[in-house]
Amino acid sequence: MPTTYDEVKGWFSAYDQVLFDWFLTRQNSSEGQPGDLLELGAFMGKSAIFLGRYLRPGEEFTVCDLFDSPATDDFNVAENRSSYPTLTRRGFETNYLAFHEALPTLIQAPTSVVADRVKPTSCRFVHVDASHLYEHVATDIASSRLVATPDAVVVFDDYRSEHCPGVAAAVWSAVVTGDLHPICVSGSKLYATWGDPEPHQAALLAWLEGRSDLWHGVDVIDGRPLVRIGDEGVVAPAPPQPLHPAPPAEPAPAPAPA
Repeated sequence: MPTTYDEVKGWFSAYDQVLFDWFLTRQNSSEGQPGDLLELGAFMGKSAIFLGRYLRPGEEFTVCDLFDSPATDDFNVAENRSSYPTLTRRGFETNYLAFHEALPTLIQAPTSVVADRVKPTSCRFVHVDASHLYEHVATDIASSRLVATPDAVVVFDDYRSEHCPGVAAAVWSAVVTGDLHPICVSGSKLYATWGDPEPHQAALLAWLEGRSDLWHGVDVIDGRPLVRIGDEGVVAPAPPQPLHPAPPAEPAPAPAPA
């Protein structure tokens, strides 16, 4: 069982943690909107543990992953074998319960079931970090639209990674041909909404103006602005604290007198 957040395996950069914190804290403010949290693809729980801190009373946090269930097709089997050989539900649960009193709602199944298992228009924040296969990502994108509240933030991981061209193809297709509206991008994640991106972007730009540890610029894609954000030495927010931290190390014995 991990005794610090850093011990949880996973890929979650400091500046994406800062961006998650900004979006979720803004949602949790007095002017934010109600809604549930959803994560597609969990690995060992690093981002789920982080997300769980922002769950409010009466809300539900749902995590969907195959974990150690058989994949549904040969390509998915190969992907899981090469990228996630140690992923198990027990490992996720052990890690999550090291930081939270109760587990989220777990759906151990392909993410294609999400649209049938999660209430429509119920989720204010959706993190998509599951299969990298184009067909699966396209389904996850469609599912996110069905379960998202009108102003929900939907985050896509690996939208530009060289080892995941299927993610890039699916996400940018939804932007160009659909109604997915980008808010901003980091080096690893694209933050978007199915609603109006302007209120998110206006608040984000105002916040970024006061930060010297993040650079930003605005590009225009097909007439729509997109905020680009980069790391200039940003420090991650205070990490989730374990319920049972490791005892402090005993001081080293004093050297014997000469």
